[in-house]
Amino acid sequence: MTQSHLPEQMTAVFLEAYSGASGLQTGQRPVPQPGPKEVLVKVAASAINPSDLSFLQGRYGFKKPLPTIPGFEGSGTVVAVGKATGLMGRFLLGKRVACVTQQTGDGLWAEYTAVSLNYALPLLGAVGLEQGAMSVVNPLTAVALIELAQKAGHKTVLNTAGASALGLMLHRLGQQEGVEVVNIVRRAEQVAQLQQQGMRHVLNSSSATFDEALRDLCHQQKIRLAFDAIAGDMPGQLLAAMPNHSRVTVYGGLSQQAVKIDPTGLIFQDKSVNGFWLTPWVGQKNMLQSVLMWRRAQTLLLSALKTEVRARYPLAQAQQAVADYEATMSGGKVLLVMGE
Repeated sequence: MTQSHLPEQMTAVFLEAYSGASGLQTGQRPVPQPGPKEVLVKVAASAINPSDLSFLQGRYGFKKPLPTIPGFEGSGTVVAVGKATGLMGRFLLGKRVACVTQQTGDGLWAEYTAVSLNYALPLLGAVGLEQGAMSVVNPLTAVALIELAQKAGHKTVLNTAGASALGLMLHRLGQQEGVEVVNIVRRAEQVAQLQQQGMRHVLNSSSATFDEALRDLCHQQKIRLAFDAIAGDMPGQLLAAMPNHSRVTVYGGLSQQAVKIDPTGLIFQDKSVNGFWLTPWVGQKNMLQSVLMWRRAQTLLLSALKTEVRARYPLAQAQQAVADYEATMSGGKVLLVMGE
């Protein structure tokens, strides 16, 4: 079932080698046909996330055969549905959706993409396509991390990369949910920026007094949970600063370095490190929980989970877009936008 006549060819970004932005090329390919239980989405925009950078460099949780179209998250309009999509497929035809791709198939850095029916999420009327293109990865990660903190009874938590889009979301959502998020950033100007937004505790990891200030704050506030997007030395620094029976949950690897941990705290102080990946966390939800979570996240997209857009690039400038995002990952999102 098709909404209207579709072109035979489309523009897409191809990853030719797992070498980051340099491995990207833009070209033409046939518009895909939706398979069974798939829908075809005319893509409007796709956000560049840290997970995309990891994938482009071959450091994500999986690799795909090359060449492949990257892009884990985006938005658009459903213009065709495949077989066996049933009532849901007919409902989605012509609807604006957020969509995600995962381990198989092509991604969203293209004018059209075929995605699983389960990964095409209808957008509320108040949510525009640009916000919809950033409505899954970061917002649901923020919801998940705050939920983890609440279920474990933590009133105050640490978070690294505090000036990132996700860091800002965590702070705002935490305020709303009664969880204070202490933000850790890398530059003095980021400290000033976050303090101007009303954040009470902001620490600069580049400061000579960082370790001492972090330890004092953790013990004063009894902070025993930290969320880390950096990896490398940072989880060890966080653990060393926190009281006994503390945990660091690593959800990113921006440093591109292996986690380095002194085993002393693990053995003698009951401290621990674990990881978080959004995909299996969402997969643990039943259908009703998933629907309610998605609707709640959307209602917050214009407030606690809102993301500012810093730059927009056409597909032909995908290399520049990725390089721009890598150079400045705070201060707003970088989007790839498709022409009409």
